[in-house]
Amino acid sequence: MVEGSMTQGAGQGPEVERTATLRDFRVPAYVHEAGPYVHSAHPGEVAPPPGETYPEGYTPTERDLPVINRGDTVQVTVDPEAAAAPQADTGQGPLYVVGDVHGYLDELVAALQEKGLLDAAGNWCAGTARLWFLGDFTDRGPDGIGVIDLVMRLSAEAAAAGGYCKALMGNHELLLLGAKRFGDTPVNSGAGTATFQAAWLLNGGQKTDMDRLQDHHLQWMARLDAVEEVDGHLLVHSDTTAYLDYGRSIEEVNDTVRETLTRNDADEVWDLFRKFTKRFSFRDEGGADAVRSLLDTYGGTRIVHGHSPIPYLLGEVGAEEDEDNSDPVVEGPHVYADGLAIAMDGGVTMAGKLLVQQLPLGT
Repeated sequence: MVEGSMTQGAGQGPEVERTATLRDFRVPAYVHEAGPYVHSAHPGEVAPPPGETYPEGYTPTERDLPVINRGDTVQVTVDPEAAAAPQADTGQGPLYVVGDVHGYLDELVAALQEKGLLDAAGNWCAGTARLWFLGDFTDRGPDGIGVIDLVMRLSAEAAAAGGYCKALMGNHELLLLGAKRFGDTPVNSGAGTATFQAAWLLNGGQKTDMDRLQDHHLQWMARLDAVEEVDGHLLVHSDTTAYLDYGRSIEEVNDTVRETLTRNDADEVWDLFRKFTKRFSFRDEGGADAVRSLLDTYGGTRIVHGHSPIPYLLGEVGAEEDEDNSDPVVEGPHVYADGLAIAMDGGVTMAGKLLVQQLPLGT
């Protein structure tokens, strides 16, 4: 992948001719029952067909990021007794953040167990610890709904133990909400007519997720905050300054996003999705100033985000057709923009690593 081939958002690239067959897809009806998860086909099959190329300019009518064929999932062996860290019985517990999950439930559980947040049975065991997910729970991977169900369950279990588990709105939550609500309804796009359904399919939408999507999942996603500040860390999903378009305070941004979703106007929700899909604002020249514009407005001394995989931020990912291209190596969060930004998307969809990190760094 050539650096810079993903620009910051929709409507900035050339007009792309849409494949007519994409409009033949319809959003399945609600499934009003929840049963045990049946593993879907290997996530590698959502990768683009051989020979497919991506336009220089990005628009949500095209894939946001290429889905790189992954090898078999690497399972992490965890000794729960060794991993579990003792927690104080009272007071505020340690703070953790989780990068993009994209349906990789097994990897998420293993990473949380490795940090001592879940026990061997997958239940909350971290007492008063505080856990924040940075968004993007679904698409590309095999079990996005299973991930949402886990986060919802952990929210209740952590609260009962005196801690908490909370989540932010990612662009893929907006995409899934839009695909469910609006389907093939045309929306205004800078690259011509688009639909949420087509964008969802092109960005790794999984039929198994849509088939299992229920009202309580939709309500939960629609109520997620977009921005939060915790212990001096400004938490957002996307590495973009587009949040400034929605308010001059954290409360105003979150209220504006929720009000936009409540009005249920397809063009408004598309514009919200388009702006939350922008990326790389902190990476290049002027990146530190972009971070400061957010910190000066919303507070905090460092910004923590997901969205843009660390291998892309580092320029370490080559072309997909390159047989010699090795899997990206991600050891942990990426600190950049004069030390003001912490990237947390370890690139789990491209055989990278699903990151769970205690903050501040070094603790």
